[in-house]
Amino acid sequence: MNKIAKSLVNFSFFLEESKRYNKIKKFFRNLLENHNYKYNKYFNYWMIFLIISSVIIIIDEVKHPIEHWLLFYDMYIVTFFFVIEYILRMWVYDDIHKIIIEEFQDSVFLERKFRLYIALKRIVIKKVEYITSLPAIIDILAILPSFRELRILRIFVLFRAFKLLRYSNYISHFVRVIISKKSELFMLLLLFTFVVFLSGISIYVFEEHINPHINTLYDAFYWSLVTITSVGYGDIVPVSSEGRSVATIIILVGIGLVSLATSIIVSAFSEKSEELKNEKVKTMVNNFSHYYLVCGYSHLAELLAAKLKNSKDNFVIIDNDKKKIEQAIEDGYLAYKADASSKNALLELDINKKVLAVITLAQDDMQNIFISLSVRSISKNVMLISRMRHKNSYKKLKLAGVDKVISSTNMASMLVGTLIDKPIATEAINSILSGKRNARCDQVEVLHNSFIEGKTIKEIDIGSYKLILLGVSRVTEFKIREFMFNPNDDFILKEGDILVVLGYTISITNFKSIIKKSSIKHARRKR
Repeated sequence: MNKIAKSLVNFSFFLEESKRYNKIKKFFRNLLENHNYKYNKYFNYWMIFLIISSVIIIIDEVKHPIEHWLLFYDMYIVTFFFVIEYILRMWVYDDIHKIIIEEFQDSVFLERKFRLYIALKRIVIKKVEYITSLPAIIDILAILPSFRELRILRIFVLFRAFKLLRYSNYISHFVRVIISKKSELFMLLLLFTFVVFLSGISIYVFEEHINPHINTLYDAFYWSLVTITSVGYGDIVPVSSEGRSVATIIILVGIGLVSLATSIIVSAFSEKSEELKNEKVKTMVNNFSHYYLVCGYSHLAELLAAKLKNSKDNFVIIDNDKKKIEQAIEDGYLAYKADASSKNALLELDINKKVLAVITLAQDDMQNIFISLSVRSISKNVMLISRMRHKNSYKKLKLAGVDKVISSTNMASMLVGTLIDKPIATEAINSILSGKRNARCDQVEVLHNSFIEGKTIKEIDIGSYKLILLGVSRVTEFKIREFMFNPNDDFILKEGDILVVLGYTISITNFKSIIKKSSIKHARRKR
């Protein structure tokens, strides 16, 4: 790796590890894009003020000479803030240093040469993607003095500020809803056209010789359209009894047609409401780097969801029962209404790439089996955990590809028995599993070239990291993973070993971070 590439990689890691840099960037990203951020509304108000004041100056300039100080304000102060905003939006649009780090880590993992031009190409594509977006084009035109009059286009920022149009997604949803009722709307349009045509001809025949405002057939059609839509400008008014009779009829017909059109659109949105909610979930899933998929919102799923939420893990609940989905949403969870055994639903949630584990917790064992078969038909590697209610379902679940089978009945029986015999030990285990006081049991992988690889248990001194080692899981030469409980001090750790540790969340997170950094640091030195 040449000096320039090495310097860029080192600088990228410096930015990634810099708490101050990340804090500043997060602040500006929230300020510009996060409408839930407390300072975002003040920024929006300020930009609205600049836009409106600039537009007022442009309008006033049409007929009156502009004051010198107003020209200075418009040309320099407003432009200055527009430029700063444009630069900040381009900056927070993506993370350049993360692209370089990602390319470097890929090169380490694949044991190939680091290709800087690939990272630079991705960076350029990302920046061009922003520059060519419609909001960015409007912003740059508002900045350029030659296009100063086009600042009126920045009125559209008001929509962004008030979140009336959440960019293009909601517009596309609205179009799809309307298209779903295209047959009904087309028939309504034909009926509407027929009524306008018939009433237009009728009023032309009755009024053309006596009404000074109806001289052509176009005037008659114009009057008919204005009347049937209940607009009624009043510029053309029937003067004959026959004409007023026609007007009365088409007013009543117009009210009916407008009501019918409204009901069609409302019913379309009602029918598509679940689809729109699912679209929102898919959008959220696209923003996740990884998440857990919980199939079936049973009582056990409620307990698991609460646990995942407390540990701040991303997860999605999928169920075909509308009431259960509504309950999950009411409980504050991300819920997707679909049949979990449907391959299409699973593919839409991208279980191949983003799902860490699929947990099937439906009440019926057969349903869990069907879901497991669908999951395994799509992904052979994803971790699959399933609930079992009846003992005779164990073999079927295993044949379906389930990695771990959980019997809630057996676990409850064992817990009750232990509680009677050893109440203090049971209470301690319950505290660990439930995460009380942030104490938990977790697994830590021995990464390639990390500081713990090739070291003995004694050399690592896990106790100094405020952790307790319960055991080590290792893949044997026969490709079978074995668990060694409480290994000796001279036990040597190898790449791929899994350490099962007990400790506080902050201690476990810190230990994992140190292992990952040491592995990457060694790779950087080697390059």
